Amino acid sequence: MLVAVSACSNRREHKVLKLAHALDVNHSVHKAMIKMAESVNEKSKGKLQIQIYPNQQLGSERELLELIQLGAIDITKTSAAVVEGFDPAYRLFGFPYLFKSDQHMRNTLDGEIGESILNGSIPFRFRGLVFYDSGKRSFYTSTKKISNPEDLAGLNIRVQASNLAIQLIQQFDAAATPIPFGDLYTALQQGVVDGAENNPPAIYLTRHYEVCSYLILDEHTTVPDVLMISETSWQSLNKDEQTWIKEASILSREYQIKLWKESENEVLQAMQMKGLEIIKPDKNAFKEKVRPLTESMLQDKSLKQLYDKVQAHE
Repeated sequence: MLVAVSACSNRREHKVLKLAHALDVNHSVHKAMIKMAESVNEKSKGKLQIQIYPNQQLGSERELLELIQLGAIDITKTSAAVVEGFDPAYRLFGFPYLFKSDQHMRNTLDGEIGESILNGSIPFRFRGLVFYDSGKRSFYTSTKKISNPEDLAGLNIRVQASNLAIQLIQQFDAAATPIPFGDLYTALQQGVVDGAENNPPAIYLTRHYEVCSYLILDEHTTVPDVLMISETSWQSLNKDEQTWIKEASILSREYQIKLWKESENEVLQAMQMKGLEIIKPDKNAFKEKVRPLTESMLQDKSLKQLYDKVQAHE
């Protein structure tokens, strides 16, 4: 009986949070999550722990977001583009060429504007902890070389499950095809799609350069990743535990940004060596092509207010 009571007591002394995501274990975000888990364990002296499930073990990004709404898992990483289907404020990141510079982006995401967006999803049963760096999204294609916006016409391009991402592709007179990221390699290999759009590290880690010939650095959108926690899970934590989680998430963000900057140039060079042709087009031509989308999005008053706030922020 004493052994049983002792075992029950030990279980009560330890709280474990499940963190699931869809990325490869070599990705900077996964490494940052390991740093976060280590920090939480250290701060709590082992009383609060985080178990990490990478590589879509528990589902795709959208499925994981739905699971944290239900409280079935505690924490996940998702692209901001996926969140827009739940919280309209995240449509902000669908604006083409939203940020003036990398520093402008970080000042926005890590400041008051970013914090208000992170907390704004609480009514949807999850809250953001931090924004991770996910670079700038550019097009890459399997067989057709893209030098200007008109070259995209008629191509079938994979996009995230985002209405704004679909509309952006349509601005180039191309067909948008939402496909889970884990299925994209095969879709490119079999010609189901002619290309996709993402950041260089994601292309490299998934080895998409093996089935694509061209990367066009038009850098049309900057869509961050978001570390989300279930509101049910958050409210189950006491004040100390909430502080540990928030502080550890900020530590992981700073670590991830450092890793990201190091990896971007490295992977571009590595993919070039493996035969991927990298094209640096005139971005102004791409900006002009998507201008109608920006103007259309600004018809939404609440979105325009947020957009104007970002543009005024340095």
